[in-house]
Amino acid sequence: MLELTFTAQDLSLTRFAFSPLWEVVASIRVLREPGAHALHLPWVKATRSRLDGFDLRPLTSLVPPAGRTLPGYLAPTPVTPTPELAEELELLRATDPARVDGGRAALDALVATVAGYWELALAPSWRRLRDLLEGDVLYRARRLAAGGAPALFADLDPAIAWSGDTLTVRHASLSETRRLRGRGLVLVPSAFLWPHVASKTEEPWQPVLRYPARGIATLWERGRPAAPDALAGVVGRSRALLLAELDSPASTGELARRTGLTAGGVSQHLGALRAAGLVTSHRAGRVVLYARTALGDALLST
Repeated sequence: MLELTFTAQDLSLTRFAFSPLWEVVASIRVLREPGAHALHLPWVKATRSRLDGFDLRPLTSLVPPAGRTLPGYLAPTPVTPTPELAEELELLRATDPARVDGGRAALDALVATVAGYWELALAPSWRRLRDLLEGDVLYRARRLAAGGAPALFADLDPAIAWSGDTLTVRHASLSETRRLRGRGLVLVPSAFLWPHVASKTEEPWQPVLRYPARGIATLWERGRPAAPDALAGVVGRSRALLLAELDSPASTGELARRTGLTAGGVSQHLGALRAAGLVTSHRAGRVVLYARTALGDALLST
């Protein structure tokens, strides 16, 4: 069990980010033990054939099973909220070769393997994964703004609990109490981490807590959702369909992919829904995410 004790300064320094490099690491564990990550079986089946003949050993040799220590340089704390893989690869490339078994040659092989694996395994799905992660960040940020730390941590994960000034994280192989002492905490949603949580508190990195993002259960679903008939009769079927899809925040592109509507049509409908007070928009990095308002929730549930 890990206990993190916060000061007021730590709470003010708590921030959100996600990490493409971490998704590389976590997805390797999914490929290694797909039975323990059943929600990702559609991705596993689609990905394994693309990886035929690709040598993953420079990467997989460094990724232990979940619950065991990962080399810090392979999963550094994200510096910015929404880094691109290229940015994180530059940080990885800048690692002191003395910290890597095999030195510079092994480090160069690792960077090349991560880049190649990304193109084969994750790049085809990255837009979908990114929308999931950005949607989670928006949801958590709104909860933090509305209710502070108790609201933020209340539904982060069953293994995580907040009491007083202390965050408790259940770990099977860790027993530790840490005072953050003004370093704050970085909260990182992950698509491939489920059903686990992961933390890192050692310096020089800012402490980080990784947790499963909301919406993973439907991440790989392909079916088109049904618009509620009663609501469709009032606002139109396409707009009702979009409202129904916004159980978690999503971008125009992701909504177009899910619903089969054109991106231009989705944008037009979202503009009308926003003007009616049924959705809100929020910029997250390079994209705009849309979320239902309380009025939109009420209308959908009637």
